[in-house]
Amino acid sequence: MRYESITEAIGNTPLVRIDPAVHGLRHIDLYAKLELLNPFGSVKDRAAWNMARPGLAAAAEHGSQVVELSSGNTAKALAVIAGMHGLPFKSVTNRMRIPEIKDLLLLLGADIEELPGQSECLDPTNTEDPLTLFHRELSEPGSSYLHTDQYFNPRNTEAHATGTGPEIVKDLDGRAPDWFVACVGTAGSSTGVARVLREHDPRVRVVGLVAAKSDFIPGIRTLDEVHEVGLFDPATYDTVESVGSDEAIEGMLTLARRCGILAGPTGGAAYYGTVRHLRSIDEELTYSQSVESDGETGDAGPRRSAVFIVCDRIESYLSYTKRRRPDLFRQPPRRNDPADLTDAEVAAAPAVDVPDARKWIERDRPLVVDLRSPFAYAALHIEGAINIVDQLFDELVRGGLPFSTRQPVLLVCPVGEQSARYAALLTRMGHPEVRSLSGGVIAWRDAGAPLVRD
Repeated sequence: MRYESITEAIGNTPLVRIDPAVHGLRHIDLYAKLELLNPFGSVKDRAAWNMARPGLAAAAEHGSQVVELSSGNTAKALAVIAGMHGLPFKSVTNRMRIPEIKDLLLLLGADIEELPGQSECLDPTNTEDPLTLFHRELSEPGSSYLHTDQYFNPRNTEAHATGTGPEIVKDLDGRAPDWFVACVGTAGSSTGVARVLREHDPRVRVVGLVAAKSDFIPGIRTLDEVHEVGLFDPATYDTVESVGSDEAIEGMLTLARRCGILAGPTGGAAYYGTVRHLRSIDEELTYSQSVESDGETGDAGPRRSAVFIVCDRIESYLSYTKRRRPDLFRQPPRRNDPADLTDAEVAAAPAVDVPDARKWIERDRPLVVDLRSPFAYAALHIEGAINIVDQLFDELVRGGLPFSTRQPVLLVCPVGEQSARYAALLTRMGHPEVRSLSGGVIAWRDAGAPLVRD
């Protein structure tokens, strides 16, 4: 197969059947759409090329810089595309959480600008968020940048409506699957594919997968975060379910070890969430067919089908996996991990609202620990707070209590979710006076309490 340009190799990725002996579903054929085999390594290759292509000639003529608010695969694909056309590329983000991706972007010649932000993706409703302000500046008419704007650009969705979706139907011999399951990031792939599949067969059921609350899976938003994404439409999905990082890694291991598919944690989450969702349905099919055959079980009856997307490759997430599952790398098992907490423990975490927190700070001088990124902390923080970014704090607590039990501690994060988990963990570890700030920095700001900046 011969191409004139590497961009011609984007798309037409394989649809691979997963051996039923692996997933255990008796009446449902499960297929993986291998987007990891796109030339730059991910499903984002399609959107990046489709968004950038119309403006590349003009950008080259004016010497414009390609810019995207991305810390992952979209940035990687755009860095390659920009370089191919002699253009510089800048990734703007509030946080680079995967070191391998950051190193690769630098290797590709990208400029990385980290701005303070309150969530892992753009929140267009927060007019004071620096990331939002920068996005508005980029989107103004006459901007000197080529801004691909993945969170709002309809060409993101179009890339999958004209490519990924029709490819799935074609590879299923002209049929749409009974279920389509997709992890939700910018919502471009799930929205575009779902639109095509439902046009082909309105009975297709679409399952959206998000990261569990206060958890982190690269490329997937939490349920709170997806509502901040311009392309997200709840009507696209018949149901939205959450997957945890441990479940994503389990799915990733199954795909790699049992299927030979070197998927990253997003693909692992997609596989795990798909099988979990379909298991009870498959049991119902077994029961109904048993009744119809007068008590004789078997595989009689029409088989159903389901498709999930494998977004990218495993190699970029070794540090992510090692941090959560050191045992896989023959290292000592993790200790004092907030992921091990039960929902009941987190719900019972000691917390304090803004008025009481202000009184407590004035009276007892607790150590205020801000868990946000250094950029967010530098923009605005509670006076006297120290900044220990959550990843570093996570490492500290693995070694034991990081503070004296005689030292009262107030933990602060953007909205109070992450700090609640750490408050619950430190309480379990024996700290008698640790609290989480309810509602986080946003609640503090909304209450009119003073904030300072570095």
